[in-house]
Amino acid sequence: MLNQLGQLGNAAGRYTRNVTTAPLGVLTRRIGAAPAAVRGLVTEAASMATHAAFYPAGVRPARSAAPDPYSLAGLAPLQRGLLVGNLTAAGMPILLVHGLVDNRSIFARLQRTLRRRGFRHVETLNLPLYATDVPHAALMLAAAVTDVCARTGYHQAHIVAHSLGGLVARYYVQCLGGDERVHTLVTLGTPHGGTRLAHLVPRVVPYRLVASLRPGSPLLTELAAPVPGCRTRFLAVGGGLDSLVRPESAALRHPDLAARNVTVPGLGHHAVAFNGDVAHGIATVLARLDGPVAWPAGSAPPPAPRPSAPSSERPG
Repeated sequence: MLNQLGQLGNAAGRYTRNVTTAPLGVLTRRIGAAPAAVRGLVTEAASMATHAAFYPAGVRPARSAAPDPYSLAGLAPLQRGLLVGNLTAAGMPILLVHGLVDNRSIFARLQRTLRRRGFRHVETLNLPLYATDVPHAALMLAAAVTDVCARTGYHQAHIVAHSLGGLVARYYVQCLGGDERVHTLVTLGTPHGGTRLAHLVPRVVPYRLVASLRPGSPLLTELAAPVPGCRTRFLAVGGGLDSLVRPESAALRHPDLAARNVTVPGLGHHAVAFNGDVAHGIATVLARLDGPVAWPAGSAPPPAPRPSAPSSERPG
């Protein structure tokens, strides 16, 4: 990450020299003319800064009060449109699940956007992913889904998860019978294929969560097992510039799962959770409960996974 920020500083400096003397319009044109990789790094840095600012407030758990699902009072036209057009979709609860050493602050923008689009029950969940493993975190998620369904009167809920949170949600769906409760699971920058950065952590470090993110780990092997008849829809979104979880690793490829994979160009690991186009795409998917996942135009399929290197060549 430090190397990534260093690249950002070196690249951005070529376009913002003489900031104190250049007119605002000139600076805007310079940024617009910068290579896509530079713009992506700037976007990622801005998302990380926003996340850092909200992080302290996200430590404490939050619970949204359930609004009246039939009242149109005080709603903006966009909110009323979903409520009038599809009452079931507007009321189905949505749980937002963060990733490793994180909290609900990663969803500061997405939660607000989904509520503005008319979804009435959008809640965040803090999981102690720094101190537990994926199966135990999945049990906590199962309890949270049961609770939100009981409070809202719905039998099912949606889950939107970032990074490691997506593996927790997948474990709940595939291994704990969560496909009965989860209508649609959206993952953002989730290492479905693992991440080779996990090899950089020495094996002597007793941190099972990091070990589980290595390609071919027991956790990923368990998730690759057959799950015939799984009822949950899946949407896996990756960032084209994500250096932590490559787009090919963020794709969900499983013969028994109804999954749609998309890669959004120009986004890094944090920016994918803060991007407005991604939020719009998620809202579009969750507003349509029937049929396969349909993502708005403008995204690209993830690249095919690279052939695995022989085990003797792998680091760690």
